[in-house]
Amino acid sequence: MSPRALTPLQPAATPASQIRNFCIIAHIDHGKSTLADRMLQITGVVAERDMRAQYLDRMDIERERGITIKSQAVRMPWALGDEAVALNMIDTPGHVDFTYEVSRSLAACEGAVLLVDAAQGIEAQTLANLYLALENDLHIIPVLNKIDLPAADPEKFAAELAGLIGGKPEDVLRVSGKTGQGVEELLDRIVAEIPAPVGDADAPARAMIFDSVYDSYRGVVTYVRMVDGSLSPRERIQMMSSGATHELLEIGVSSPEPHPSKGLGVGEVGYLITGVKDVRQSKVGDTVTTARKPATEALAGYTDPKPMVFSGSTRSTAATTPSCARRSTSSSSPTPRCSTSRRPRWRSASASAAASSGSCTWRSSPSASPASSISTSSRLRRRSLMRSPPTRARP
Repeated sequence: MSPRALTPLQPAATPASQIRNFCIIAHIDHGKSTLADRMLQITGVVAERDMRAQYLDRMDIERERGITIKSQAVRMPWALGDEAVALNMIDTPGHVDFTYEVSRSLAACEGAVLLVDAAQGIEAQTLANLYLALENDLHIIPVLNKIDLPAADPEKFAAELAGLIGGKPEDVLRVSGKTGQGVEELLDRIVAEIPAPVGDADAPARAMIFDSVYDSYRGVVTYVRMVDGSLSPRERIQMMSSGATHELLEIGVSSPEPHPSKGLGVGEVGYLITGVKDVRQSKVGDTVTTARKPATEALAGYTDPKPMVFSGSTRSTAATTPSCARRSTSSSSPTPRCSTSRRPRWRSASASAAASSGSCTWRSSPSASPASSISTSSRLRRRSLMRSPPTRARP
């Protein structure tokens, strides 16, 4: 429990005015997960004995490589003065390959913490994620992380960051995700500056999917942000992109472990479990509504993901190049058509030798005479026979 929020707000009963939805965006390896760990520790949602590094990174490869692959949402209690609030934080990936997932996570928030390494400065994904946040009209809070490093230069990079987003260098917060310095001031600023979510509680339910994971015991766990209306357990829901309907077996919030609740209201972030075993039925960016009273218009921004595979080929050594291609070095020489297919084993010795070395048929240019093409082909065949080892013909 947070030292400042003695009575945490309950899901499905939290007014939208007491909710703050934000995400952390940064270049890869600028300390997003470490800062999220300090927030979990300071707000008290994770006990000291249970705390570990990269707490929100659940995949083995994430913990091994020290990178974030899957977005993680967590609900944290906090208070500014006498007002208790619920902070919904989304830790986003920093790699360029997850740009679409980051854009959907940004669409689920009203504000973003732009994190920059105080020793490295602004880098490629810093700008890319900043532009995505500005496209979604989010309130940006600039933060310099890792100010405890000996190589940190917060004054220099604070001026660069202020010039990038427009502001003063003194408005850039200095924090250390490792030591916890400045994290409480960051939480207070999130509550004070990020606007509360806006939605119609009486309208048909609309929730946006910003992530989904597969659990071997419970099936697909879908993470959503409620925009309008509300959802309750045992209610039938509908995916607006495909029209598929499912029964809502469990609904709740992550804090950071899953906690079932009586539902989700406007502005809240939580998870849905329907028992579906195919993760492709919970597409990122899709809109969830109720089957009894469905919404007529889906939320904007959804695109059907198109997986892509990039491949290339190149010769590893010169030995893999056919001899005819190596001999055509000038543009004036005729263009060869090479075939390296093998001939049957019961051919004659000369035919086997020619097949093993690759037969070449020359396509003559208009200026070349037929006699020169035939003589060139004959010379190539004789040279291949001279290089080939003798083989015994089939009796």
